[in-house]
Amino acid sequence: MPPFFSSLFSRTKHSNSGKKMARKRDGLLGWIISLAILGLLALLAAMQVDAGYPKLFAGIDDFRYSKASNQKPDHRQRLLHGLANLKASLDVATPPSSPQVEQGMRGGSRVYHAVDYGADPTGKNDSTSALLRAIDDAFKSPGDRTLMPGIADLGGAELHLDGGSYLISSPIKLPASKGGNFKIHSGSLLASDDFPTERFLIELWASPSSEAEVEAEAEKDVDASMAASNTDYDYEYITIRDLLLKANFRCGGIAVVNSLRTTINNCYITHFKTTGIWVRGGHETYISDSYLGQHITAGNHPDEKNFSGTGIKLMGNDNAVTDVVIFSAETGVLVTGQANILTGVHCYNKATGWGGTGIYLKLPGLTQTRIVNCYLDFNSIVSEDPMQLTVSNCYFLGGGNIVLKSVNGKMSGVNIVDNMFSGGGNGVDIVRLDESNGAFTKIEQVVVHRNNVDGMRLRTTVAKASVQGNGSVWTVDFSPVLLFRDRIEHVQYTLRTGSAFPNHALRNVSENKVVIESDIAVSASVDVSVDQSVGSSISIN
Repeated sequence: MPPFFSSLFSRTKHSNSGKKMARKRDGLLGWIISLAILGLLALLAAMQVDAGYPKLFAGIDDFRYSKASNQKPDHRQRLLHGLANLKASLDVATPPSSPQVEQGMRGGSRVYHAVDYGADPTGKNDSTSALLRAIDDAFKSPGDRTLMPGIADLGGAELHLDGGSYLISSPIKLPASKGGNFKIHSGSLLASDDFPTERFLIELWASPSSEAEVEAEAEKDVDASMAASNTDYDYEYITIRDLLLKANFRCGGIAVVNSLRTTINNCYITHFKTTGIWVRGGHETYISDSYLGQHITAGNHPDEKNFSGTGIKLMGNDNAVTDVVIFSAETGVLVTGQANILTGVHCYNKATGWGGTGIYLKLPGLTQTRIVNCYLDFNSIVSEDPMQLTVSNCYFLGGGNIVLKSVNGKMSGVNIVDNMFSGGGNGVDIVRLDESNGAFTKIEQVVVHRNNVDGMRLRTTVAKASVQGNGSVWTVDFSPVLLFRDRIEHVQYTLRTGSAFPNHALRNVSENKVVIESDIAVSASVDVSVDQSVGSSISIN
């Protein structure tokens, strides 16, 4: 055999021999893997028998080697088959979960559902006693935690009205036992025909009497009354939200008395006889995103002249009214407390022309109130003896204006700036002094400035004007625009002439007229600015 063929034949023999050895190794390896898998599956099957799970080897006969057919098993097929059976054995039905625990008393939750106590969500039957029982349960403190001293922490307990409408014949009143961290929400309360007058649908009021009696007592000694209410709190962190309250023209909406950090949010309060929301004493009641009106209207109500009642009364300190609409009442907001703020309030209650008032600040000499970004829609703001009052960035429509009313003749620290006034051209002053009870005799630091006016008469404490002429006397009359009569605290002027260099001086400012005089007659322009706002108490050393 030629060497080439001999070499080729030798390599072929070696190659065939190597392939046979490889097949033997593969077969042996396959048997080892198969036996390992079968052992694992047998072990798993033995472990699962007692647990009642399905067996894994339903097709075990398919794994056996058949000598009759002389057919070798494919270890890869056996492996895939075993894994498939293993997966099927693990797809065991998940045991059904236990029923979800219901909320409310039945589940041990601190959410107390009105319907669980037998309240009628259709409003056909009286639900007063049922709602009061729910509140009594909610006021059972879950532990010994407290908020302010003596006020139990109720752990976030809730009276949930479940979207129902509930007829009540007496106030839904919080217990006299002091408590906090509690919420009432999500439903409607309707006053019955025999609901007691001078009371409220919801009362945070430990010792209720009547609104009129409390206010009469407070007027006897304002200082003592306010001091007592600001140190003795009955409730703290109470939230009232997402409610419709209909008072049936018999009572008020919500009373908040001696309560600390109370929130009233997203409430619609209507058909009140007296007051929509009454805040007496306490501290930091925040009222927001709510609507109040004695009559349900969107304006132009045929009986508007006869509107009565007050949308909100703030007879306490450090409260806030934000983004609230008062669409019908004689008075929109009445403030008799200090350091309150009103923001984004829209008043279109009884028009000022018919005797209504948008915002009334009735605390002479102790105002300390900020009114910002509000909309007085045919309504006015009235402030008695204002002291530290800011009205800014507000819009007054339909002749609505600001009235500064003299009680003791004092006014100090007033800023009325950057507002818009729009009227019907009837000569209404944007800011008016009411001196029917006596003139203002002490006026300090009052700034009325940078307001824009359309169809009303501008009044300001800062003004500028120019006159031109040929002579020796120039007179600028500021009386048509200045707020205070015969009062100019500060004057600046410039005399411009090109023909001479005269001596000149300020000669007179009486009756709000500025008189400039030169020693010789010249042709000149005189520019004058005046300011009424510099108070006599301001001095520079």
